[in-house]
Amino acid sequence: DLTVDGAMTDPKGDRSKAPHEQADPDMYVHVVERRDDGIVVCGAKCHQTGSINSHWHIFMPTIAMGEADKDYAVSFACPTDAEGLYMIYGRQSCDTRKMEDGCIDVGNAKFGGQEALVVLDHVFIPNEYIFLNGEYEFAGTIVERFAGYHRQSYGGCKVGVGDVVIGAAALAAEYNGVEKASHIKDKLIEMTHLNETLYSCGIACSCEGCPTKAGNYQIDLLLANVCKQNVTRFPYEIVRLAEDIAGGLMVTMPSETDFKSATVVGREGETIGEICNKYFAAREGISTEDRQRIMRFLENMCLGAAAVGYRTESMHGAGSPQAQRVMIARQGNIQGKKKLAKNIAGIQE
Repeated sequence: DLTVDGAMTDPKGDRSKAPHEQADPDMYVHVVERRDDGIVVCGAKCHQTGSINSHWHIFMPTIAMGEADKDYAVSFACPTDAEGLYMIYGRQSCDTRKMEDGCIDVGNAKFGGQEALVVLDHVFIPNEYIFLNGEYEFAGTIVERFAGYHRQSYGGCKVGVGDVVIGAAALAAEYNGVEKASHIKDKLIEMTHLNETLYSCGIACSCEGCPTKAGNYQIDLLLANVCKQNVTRFPYEIVRLAEDIAGGLMVTMPSETDFKSATVVGREGETIGEICNKYFAAREGISTEDRQRIMRFLENMCLGAAAVGYRTESMHGAGSPQAQRVMIARQGNIQGKKKLAKNIAGIQE
């Protein structure tokens, strides 16, 4: 039951230059020494979600390569505790809240993700862990296939998060006493429509897959890229609508410490905590704490550390939007569509 990190994204340095043209060769993972029993590699992979809690890493090229880049055309497996492999933990907005007392302000602490810079400092890779070693002509295929699977998966993972965001927005409306308002209902319908459209794309590129000669299934690459292209857009609208429904309290509410403060400030001896609980009360039958919890949860999902794994990752994870558009252009078969139009219109070749 091993957890594996698929490590593809190199720092890239000057992106107008190929790997072998970089001033610092470590901007792309590359072979620095070849031995009879394996290779020694240097470089790094950025933005590695979940890498710290992975048992193994599988390193792959990040772009198609030519013969001059054959030392960079390398793919291999490496245990996370290998000598010379280390990680620098990424920082996120609001992450210091997780060090404070209490739990409400922390947000989605139980299920929060993490990203890291994974560095390879002269790491030895034995032959049995090497998948690609200088065969540059296959680098682009590896990128396309891994990215395709990754973009297909966003039709599931981001949709699952979207379900929770929609549910939290619906609860916020209920706690505020506006769940019956027609515009609130319509916004929740729109959020659901967008989320299920993403899910449909994920299902489609899976169902339209086909077996390879090796026996594994290859997803439909065109539909996988369409899926991820939609993911770069729809979660932003889902989050915007969630923020609309929740209201400004989502970002202006006092801290959990204030809600529990016993400091007396009122003329009648009221504490800061009592005043907060009085003025931020929800509808009858709903505790102020429950309202506080759902507002903080939405803040964390839409704006805070958890948003890195939803909103920002929706944009850049598995490739930024232009990467999908390149693949859609490549897989879209415009010439075939032109032939269809000619046949129906009676135009002779």
